Amino acid sequence: MTEKLYYGDAFLRTFTGRVLECREEKGRWAVVLDRTAFYPEGGGQPADRGRLGDVEVDDVRERDGQIVHYCGGPVEAGAEVAGVIDWDRRFDFMQQHSGEHIVSGILCGAFQCDNVGFHIGHELVTIDFNRELSAEEVAEVERRANRYIWEDHPAEAALPSPAQLEGMAYRSKKALSGQVRIVTWPGADCCACCGTHVRSSGQVGLVKLISCQRFREGVRIEMAAGGRALAWMNAIAGQNAAVSQLLSAKPRSTAEAVERLQKELYALRGRVAALEERDFARTAAQYAGAGDVLLVESPMSPESLRKLCGMVQERCGGRCAVFAGDGVSYQYAVSEPGGDLRSGAKALNAALGGRGGGKPEFVQGSVRCGEAALRAAWERCFGGR
Repeated sequence: MTEKLYYGDAFLRTFTGRVLECREEKGRWAVVLDRTAFYPEGGGQPADRGRLGDVEVDDVRERDGQIVHYCGGPVEAGAEVAGVIDWDRRFDFMQQHSGEHIVSGILCGAFQCDNVGFHIGHELVTIDFNRELSAEEVAEVERRANRYIWEDHPAEAALPSPAQLEGMAYRSKKALSGQVRIVTWPGADCCACCGTHVRSSGQVGLVKLISCQRFREGVRIEMAAGGRALAWMNAIAGQNAAVSQLLSAKPRSTAEAVERLQKELYALRGRVAALEERDFARTAAQYAGAGDVLLVESPMSPESLRKLCGMVQERCGGRCAVFAGDGVSYQYAVSEPGGDLRSGAKALNAALGGRGGGKPEFVQGSVRCGEAALRAAWERCFGGR
């Protein structure tokens, strides 16, 4: 059994341990020590990283009571080795994990629900609860959690006896057996947990509940704590400052400025659509009774492309193809009532490195070529009928 130094002192950054075993596994070296401060992945918390002597530790797992350090090189079996924890990574995880306990304890206590999932991701923490929550309820939990953090309550960790455990009210995602470690944030949470935590709630700094979405039978909350919360809020503030400058609006008025811009955009789109409709009608009238028509136009939206193709086809009485692009790539739409355009479209795509398809009477897609190559390929694939 490996002695777990991180339970005695989660702030231990360096230590020494004796190498009990060092073996190669799939291109890495698996190292077992008699004692370690490296936390193995588990309970939603990622593994620590750092160094053992001169070699990098890039993963840590627990197997049958032994802590296995996966390293980039070997260390000498039987030797005493110095371990160094990547402290920035560890402290970040401690802030996230401790913040999650405080949020989950307050939320589950207030709304009589359970935390059924927890994961510390690369940027955010996700927590799953088996109850739906309103935006107002989430905001209240965030307010209460931060007040608790700023009051700077001490954390407590204990290994109660089976008799003591039986009389305790604590959170757990599953039934537990054997020795159970209980982490308590007095007045906020009491939970079975194997993770590492800060010494007091003040070291979490703050928590920010970023989003709350329906998930399975309840909700999934995205959260950031401590340094992550500060980084997230700084990023949002930076984006808002840029928007504020672009819209010539005060930082606290950017939402109203965007709303005004949206209304102007919708009105402009309506005017453009009406002008486009009249232009398409004039174009279609030019080809009345013309039979098959091929049009090469400047870039337009897929919806406009389909509309122009349909309007011209109704007037020309034959097959209509519209290619809209910039001389390098084109979107296309082809319509022919009663026809079967699929084999021609397949040949066109093959000739011009394109993609697309559709129904017998209508196909659409895209190609990459110049206009001359487009017209030549069109004649080969669809002409001469």
